Amino acid sequence: MHIGITQFSTDYTIRIDELARECEDRGFESLFVPEHTHIPTSRRSPWPGGPELPKEYKHTVDPFVGLAYAAASTKTLRIGTAIALLTERDPIVLAKECATLDLLSGGRFELGIGAGWNAEEMENHGTVFKDRFKVMCDRAKAIKAMWREDTPEYHGPFVDFDPIWSYPKPVQQPGPPVLLGGETKYSLQRVVDFCEGWMPRTRSFGDAGAEMARLREFADRAGRDVNTIQTSVFGATGDPEAIDSYRDAGCFRALVTIPPKGRDEVLPLLDKHAKLL
Repeated sequence: MHIGITQFSTDYTIRIDELARECEDRGFESLFVPEHTHIPTSRRSPWPGGPELPKEYKHTVDPFVGLAYAAASTKTLRIGTAIALLTERDPIVLAKECATLDLLSGGRFELGIGAGWNAEEMENHGTVFKDRFKVMCDRAKAIKAMWREDTPEYHGPFVDFDPIWSYPKPVQQPGPPVLLGGETKYSLQRVVDFCEGWMPRTRSFGDAGAEMARLREFADRAGRDVNTIQTSVFGATGDPEAIDSYRDAGCFRALVTIPPKGRDEVLPLLDKHAKLL
C-alpha cells in the first residue's frame, strides 16, 4: 500500500513546491490537496466538521496552479486533488487543465472529485444545490470523453457540445485516474459506474475490511472487477494500527493529513510519518 500526504495548501503554510520536494525526498508516494474557490461570508451552509469553519478553508491556493509547482519541483511524486469541486468548474476548461498538468508532469496526475457541501459557494458558480451530484457526474463523464477521443462530443443534462478538438491529451490513457469522494451507497454506485478510484474519509472508514467488502458488493453487482478500483483513504492520522488495517483490507493508498502550518512544524511531522513507509 502506498502512503501519501494531504494538506490544505494556503498563503501562510509551507509552500506547496517545498512540501512536494520534502515529501518526495522522504519516499512518500503522492501529495493531494483540496480546493475551495472562495467562501461566501453568509455562512448559511454549516461546515460538516463542526460549528466553526477553520481558517484554511478561506485561504486555499488554486489546486491546479499549486500542483503544477509541485510537479515542476519533483520527479516521481504523484499529485492530485482531494477533492476538486466539479460543481464549480467549467468542464471544457478543466479537461484541458488536467490534461496539461498530466502532460507536463509526465503522467503523474490524479483527479479526485466531489460535489461539495457549501450551497452558497456552488450557487455563485451557477450550480443549484439539489442538482450538485448530477452536475458532478455529468461533468466528469464529459471530461473523460475529452481526454479519450480525438473529436469528442457530449450531450448530457448539464453539459452539451457538438464535436470539438481538445488538446493536449493526457499522458495517461485513457486518462488520469478519477477518484470519487464520499461513502454513501450512492457514492459507491457512482464509483463502480465511471471512476477508477474511491476516496473515502477516515471518519467514515472505521472498519476497513467491512468498507472494502461494501465496495466489492457494488462492483460485483455492476459486473466490474473490484481490482480495477483503487481505494485511497483520505485524512489518515498516521496511526500505525489504522494504517495496517487499511493495508490488510486491500486499500491502494492512505493519505496522511498534515496540518496547515509552516515548514518548522510540518517537516518534523513528515519525518514522523515517514516511519510508516
